[in-house]
Amino acid sequence: MKKILIIEDESSIAELERDYLQINGFYAEIEISGEEGLKKALDEPFDLIILDLMLPRIDGFEICRQIRSKKDIPILMVSAKKEDIDKIRGLGLGADDYITKPFSPSELVARVKAHLSRYERLIGNGENKVEEIKIGGIRIDRTSRRVFVNEKEVSFTTKEFELLTFLAMNPNHVFSKEELFDKLWGMDAYGDIATVTVHVRKVREKIETFSSEPQYIETIWGAGYRFKG
Repeated sequence: MKKILIIEDESSIAELERDYLQINGFYAEIEISGEEGLKKALDEPFDLIILDLMLPRIDGFEICRQIRSKKDIPILMVSAKKEDIDKIRGLGLGADDYITKPFSPSELVARVKAHLSRYERLIGNGENKVEEIKIGGIRIDRTSRRVFVNEKEVSFTTKEFELLTFLAMNPNHVFSKEELFDKLWGMDAYGDIATVTVHVRKVREKIETFSSEPQYIETIWGAGYRFKG
């Protein structure tokens, strides 16, 4: 049974999230304190974290940053704030998704299932026999989930790694933002394609010498992105 941690200071919302997750076969724990939630997230094994943005004393941004520096599991950020800047900041800190209140419990469950499925596919089964990808100065070891840029190891979040790997496995093919979102997030009924732009920017910062003049991930204006093989 997959174990989910809910860090949410509004008890009624947290209990609703927990109840729907349990109905759908998940085990869920609640922490209403940001400090305690962070401690539990770092000290105990969880498969996914649902993290509220607006918490007293320590906000979701800082919690996300600290969790991501230690662990590479899906983080679903939740907030009543709808501004794009908050989405971009949260995704930039390593959150895998951002959902705005109010939302339906079924939408939350759908996103949880989708992220767990993609995370397992990425790291769990070893079914894909293409173990290493090497293009230019980039080497991607899919078995150990490690990326080397000019033989120096660089850390990637799960979704950043999945985006880089997908593009590198399809060199010289132009993918629109919508195509990338559908293939990597698979939640086009709910999601926001702005997350693609954020993740491309983060990947570029890690693999490009000058991210404003990309050597690998090229923007094709009006069409999308292409990995130059």
